[in-house]
Order: sequence, then structure tokens, then C-alpha cells
Amino acid sequence: MNPRTALTATSLAALTTVLVLTIRYDGYFADPGGLFWRYAACWVLFAGALLALRRVPSSHVAPLLMAGAVAVTVTGLVAPPRTSTDSYRYAWDGRVQSAGVSPYDHAPQDPELVRLRDPWLFPTGAACTGPDRARIPHPGPAPHCTRLNRPAVHTIYPPVAEAYFLTVDQLSPEGARHKPLQIGAGLIALGVTGAVLLILRRRGTDLRRAAYWAWCPVVPIEAVNNAHVDVLGALLAVIGLGLLAVLPDRRSAGGLVIGAAVATKLMPAVVLPGALSGVRRVRDAAAVLLPAAAFTALAYLPYVLLSDGSVFGYLGGYVEEEGYDDAADGARYALLRLVLPDSWALPVVLAVMAGVSLYVMWRGDPHRPWSGALLVTGWAFALLTPGYSWYALLLVALVALDGRWEWLGVTLAGLAVYVFGRVFDHQEPTAAIAYGLAALLVLAAAAVRRRRGTATSQPEVSIQASGPGSPPSARTASRPT
Repeated sequence: MNPRTALTATSLAALTTVLVLTIRYDGYFADPGGLFWRYAACWVLFAGALLALRRVPSSHVAPLLMAGAVAVTVTGLVAPPRTSTDSYRYAWDGRVQSAGVSPYDHAPQDPELVRLRDPWLFPTGAACTGPDRARIPHPGPAPHCTRLNRPAVHTIYPPVAEAYFLTVDQLSPEGARHKPLQIGAGLIALGVTGAVLLILRRRGTDLRRAAYWAWCPVVPIEAVNNAHVDVLGALLAVIGLGLLAVLPDRRSAGGLVIGAAVATKLMPAVVLPGALSGVRRVRDAAAVLLPAAAFTALAYLPYVLLSDGSVFGYLGGYVEEEGYDDAADGARYALLRLVLPDSWALPVVLAVMAGVSLYVMWRGDPHRPWSGALLVTGWAFALLTPGYSWYALLLVALVALDGRWEWLGVTLAGLAVYVFGRVFDHQEPTAAIAYGLAALLVLAAAAVRRRRGTATSQPEVSIQASGPGSPPSARTASRPT
């Protein structure tokens, strides 16, 4: 084996070993500080593997990438969900739909659905003492609880996500519990790796970029172990942006798939300005936006017809709960609140994001829509300062397509807020520090690129092959920084 390939394989072995130890460590409630430092160790090893990969011969890159992707992804299966209970709601929504009931019509604790309650999702007695159990009303002396979070509210998930939950439930053997959702998410995560590799190959870009997703610790932890449906939204967004780049004359195909991404988690709507990069004609914009809007509306239609209640469920309550409508409540807008009155935060975010979106649509490269999508998504995260680390799965996928590794700092910031922030009484100081450092990293990297002549006013040079004995082939394309 080539010594550089062997070094990278050794780095990957170390990464997967520490990931297994980290995911098996149940310290989110008991030892969040210790858990965070385990996560940090995983990221250090991830960075080491990326550095080692840079010197691997080009002919070894794709096999090594896929082997590493499988090894890293599988680590997420070694334990039940550790830091999130969202997948239990997914399992419940799937079970409810399999029984012919709309998931939007009843909260999990509603007595109408008692007949559907599985003991593993709705334990009783001594099993209700865990910190991740929510009590539910029930007659009798024995306590009743559930693993589901927010059992008193209706589901929040859009229709493509609900269809996915139903599919997993239908395919799951009796007594499989959480494992089918983890396996399904793992397969989707590997699908993202494959889609990124295919797009990079079609574009003649260095395949090493795919490692930003394939080996990133957030993928086995959040996409696989916690089985967050955000990974499905990321896959659909990647495919949609890839279709726009590969088939520019059939923009509607990309628009349809991006619409499916939006109908999975809503958040992928943030990539739409990137999807419109360099669009000058209304008809070209409509070719993307109309199919995206049509798919989203049609996906909701069956649930609208089958449901008595609102298909938006707890969406409004969630926005209020997380403090997005009131900057004074929670850790949102943490950076802006350092220098602005709380009441200014939301209007400033809207104005800045409108400016960034217009810049991307006007100056962006239509052959690289993910570049503009990364810029919009990254700054949206930096300004909103979300407190959930799995939101950044979409951001990591865009980094893998575009190659601007510095945006991974925003992913780390979300992780710090979600895990390390539990060490303190509230998350606001952690959010301000973590996202502030991430923003400084992005700005510093942009300044370095300008100094090297690779910013928007200069062509980007992408080296396709960098292994020993491989002549570099360069191609140029402009992109926003």
C-alpha cells in the first residue's frame, strides 16, 4: 500500500474508533462537558484525516473515500439515539400513519391514540425515571411517560418527511424499535456521499472534497445515531443543485427535487437563492421556483385532504419556543445582540439575508449553484445562531460540493451550543462565542483567498489531480466568497 494512503487509512481507523467510544458514551445529561471534549477529539482526528488525504494518489482517492464513508457511517449504529429524541417522534408518526390516522390530527398523548402506544415509546413505572422521559396524563397510580419530546403538541414535520416515516414503519420488522430509522438514515448519508462524488466527477473537480461530508463526525452522530430526517433534505438539496449544474437546459428537474427537499424539512428553502445564481430572465427563475412550489404544495395536498387539523402542526409554536420571533427570549441572534438592541435583530437579519441572496442571484455562477447556496446558508446560520447541531447537515453537504472548509466552523458552533452550552445555565454566552469565532474564521479565510487572487474578481483554480506523477488539470469558474 502507498505510504500516504496507509497514513490516511490509519487516520480513518483512529477516527472511527473514537467515534464509537464517543457515541457509546451516554453523557449528554450526566456529563455534557466530557461529551463535548470527546466530540472535539473526533473533529481533530477528522481534520488530520483530511490533511492526510491531500497527499493520497488520485487513483486511490475514490475507493478510500467510500471505504471511509462506510466505516464512519456505521459508527452511528453502535448505540441508541444519544443526544436527541426526535427519531422517537418519527417512529410514532410512522406508526400512526400505518394505522390510517393523519399524524397532524392528534398529539401523542391524546387518549384517542392509546391503542397505538408501544411500550418502548410509552414506558410505565420505574422506566419513567430517565431524564429524557416526558410524563403524560393517565388514570391510576403508576406513572406513564413517553420517549417523545413535546407529547402535548401536534407533529411539525412536512409531508415528504412523513411519507419517509411511513415507509420506514412499513418496512420495519416487529420489535425493531429505533434501528430501522438509524439504518435508513445511514443509507441516505451514504447516498449523499455518492451524489457529491458524482457531481464532482461530472464537474472535473477534485473528489477529495467529498470527504468533508463522508468523514465529518456530525454525519454519524446526527444523521445516523440520532437519525435526523435533515439528512434526507440534504440529499434532495444536493441532487437538485447538481441537476441545475449538470442539466442547465432542464432547470425544472432541479426545481422539482429542491421542492422535495423543502417538503422534507422546510430549511432547504435557503438554497433557492443559490439555485438562481446568475439567472437574468424571469422565465429561467420561474423554471426553478414554480416546480419547487408546485411539488411542495402537491406533497401537502393528500395530508390536507386526510387531516382535520392544520398540516403545519406545531410550526408556529416551535418558532416562538426557539425565540426566533422574540430576540430577547433564548440564544438566537446572539452575535447581532452583542451590538444591537434586541428589537433590531430580526429586521437586520432579514435585511442582510436579502442582500446576500440578491448578491448571489446577481453575481453567482450558474454552473456552481451550491457555491451561492453555501454563502446564503452559512450566513443564515451565523446570524440566526441556531442551537441544534443537526441543522448543519445541509451546510456540511454544501461544503463538500464547494470546498470552502472554513464554513465547517459554523457546524462546530452549533455543536458547542447544543452540547457544551448545557454546562452553563443558559446558552447565550456559548452561542455568542462559538458563532463569533466561526464568523471570524470565515472572514479570515475570505481575506486570504482575496490576497491569493481567488475571490470573485479572479478565476477559481480547481486542481483535479494532485497525486505524485499526476499532471494537474485546471479549470476556471467564478464564485462568490
